Amino acid sequence: MKKTFALLLAAGALFSACSNKGGATVKLQSTTDTVAYIIGMNIGSNLLRMDSTINVSAVCKGIFDRTSQSMMFSEEEARTLFLKYINVTKPEQVKAYENQFLEDIVKSNRSYARTKSGVTYTVDEVGNQNAIPHMDRDTVSIRYIIRTVDEKEVYSSYAKDETVRCAFGELNEGMKEALRLIGAGGKISAWMPAATTYGEKGDEELGIAPNSTLYYEIELVDMKSGFVSSRRKISY
Repeated sequence: MKKTFALLLAAGALFSACSNKGGATVKLQSTTDTVAYIIGMNIGSNLLRMDSTINVSAVCKGIFDRTSQSMMFSEEEARTLFLKYINVTKPEQVKAYENQFLEDIVKSNRSYARTKSGVTYTVDEVGNQNAIPHMDRDTVSIRYIIRTVDEKEVYSSYAKDETVRCAFGELNEGMKEALRLIGAGGKISAWMPAATTYGEKGDEELGIAPNSTLYYEIELVDMKSGFVSSRRKISY
């Protein structure tokens, strides 16, 4: 429901901005006008997915200029600028925001510390320091929860009432780094930078967007030296 409402807001903003740009309030007087409005709604939805802070008036300006053949950039120039934004500018903005977010957590809560990779953690319970996984071939038994920044739970082995047993090397870098900080029987809570978990791809099945900072609660139930393949997909 919230997503639908947000999409309608984006579509409404686009409709309003473009109407004002055109000099008058647009009225839907025919089936063709209705279809045009629906196209605008779809554009608004796509804009929201791409960047919720985008300048809608600039988008409308681009639409009007394109239809009147008075563009500010050639198609080749536009393509180059767009690709630079997608591949360079946007990722840098996201990374800077994530870095500030994690720094603020450490500043506001002294129980949290931060590693070089950016994993921001607090040890809830110290485990057996003689039973800490280090090698990829070590076998770990873990229980854990994954949440997004907006506190949405996307995975929980507790909810599934299961303990995940797998090779240490099968886990993502964030989880591996967190588990090295505790021993068997230990528990840790950690904010994981996107680069240490699902990265630029995210996970559509779990509902994890690209470049998402995630919150993990992990319990290292047990660990043993050696290798046992899980032989199944692991949500980590």
